Amino acid sequence: MRALRYLVLAGLLGAAATAQAAPVTYKLDPGHTFVLFSWNHFGFSNPTANLGLGEGTLVFDEKDPAKSSVDVTLPLADLDTHVSKLDEHLKKPDFFDAEKYPTVTFKSTKVQAVGGNKYKVTGDLTVHGVTKPVVLDATLNKSGEHPMLKVPTVGFDAVTTLKRSDFGVGAYVPNVSDEIKVRITTEASVPKADAAK
Repeated sequence: MRALRYLVLAGLLGAAATAQAAPVTYKLDPGHTFVLFSWNHFGFSNPTANLGLGEGTLVFDEKDPAKSSVDVTLPLADLDTHVSKLDEHLKKPDFFDAEKYPTVTFKSTKVQAVGGNKYKVTGDLTVHGVTKPVVLDATLNKSGEHPMLKVPTVGFDAVTTLKRSDFGVGAYVPNVSDEIKVRITTEASVPKADAAK
């Protein structure tokens, strides 16, 4: 009987320790994070640009996703279309006005599990000095130990569609589409110093 009590108590303590361990804080990996946005150009083509990651923190609780959050900064200095003249133009005042507004930021306000490995991530997107709510449809690709880094790691994809004119970036609408499609892929790991604790 005493042994049974000990096992039950150990189980409860173990469950409590596991519950306390979550949520986990990860740092987004700029080498494996792409924030791609595409638009239609006069009906002829659909160019794509990448906003490089400046820094990002992801808090993820797989058992209680409502406790999760994400906070990301994307510097417009790293905007890349693979066409240098287009990069320069997009940074000018008729588009992003990168000198005045050097970053794009996203800060989540709500994370909701919608079944399986799917999540709705609602947050405040700030572009061109304008902040609007945006909902990302996110998919958890994988969660586990990174085989090379040997630290807990997660990977997500996410998509959304928004109107650039909502953020005061409406040059050449409708010939250059107002609708912008956004696709994100990212890996995030627990920093080694934190993982060793």
